[in-house]
Amino acid sequence: MVTRETARHLVLIGLMGAGKSTVGGACAQRLGRPFVDTDRVVEAITGQTVAEIFTNGGEAAFRSLEHQAVADACASPEPLVISCGGGAVLDPENRRQMRASGTVVWLRAAPQVLADRVNPNLADRPLLPSSGARDELARLAELRGAAYEGAAHVTVDTDDRSLEEVVDAVLEELVRCPS
Repeated sequence: MVTRETARHLVLIGLMGAGKSTVGGACAQRLGRPFVDTDRVVEAITGQTVAEIFTNGGEAAFRSLEHQAVADACASPEPLVISCGGGAVLDPENRRQMRASGTVVWLRAAPQVLADRVNPNLADRPLLPSSGARDELARLAELRGAAYEGAAHVTVDTDDRSLEEVVDAVLEELVRCPS
C-alpha cells in the first residue's frame, strides 16, 4: 500500500488531452497528497496563460519556465502528484528528474480521442491549429513517443475508460512500481 509518508511522487506525462490534470487531481485526492500542475505553476509565476507565454516569448521561453517548474516540483520533499505539460519530456534533464524522484505514468490515448477532448479548448492550446488538431496530435505523438517511453515507468491507456477507471489503473501501477 502506498502511503503519503513513504511514497515517491506520482508524475503524470502525456499529450494534451490525455487527462493529466483531471486524473492527477483525482489521484491526489484519493492519495491525500498535494497536486501540482506544472503549467499552472508557470502561469502563476508569470501572470500569463501558457498561450500568452507562447505568443509573447515563444516556445523556448515557455520551455525554460517549464523546466524550472518541473525541477521545483520534483525537488519537493513531500510526496506530490505532478502533472507535467505535454512537452516537458522533450528535455532530457526533465526526464531524468521525473524518473529519479517519482513513479512516472504515461497517460496515452489515440490522436482522435485526444482531439475530441481538446477541441472545445483550442484557444488554450498554442501548439494546435484551429483546424486539424487530430493530425497535429498524431504528429506530436510520433515526434514525442520515444521521449514518453523513455521517461515512463508504466503506461496507462485512457481510450474508452472513465475517469474512475483511469485513476484506479494509475493507482494500481503506483503500488506495483518499486519506490
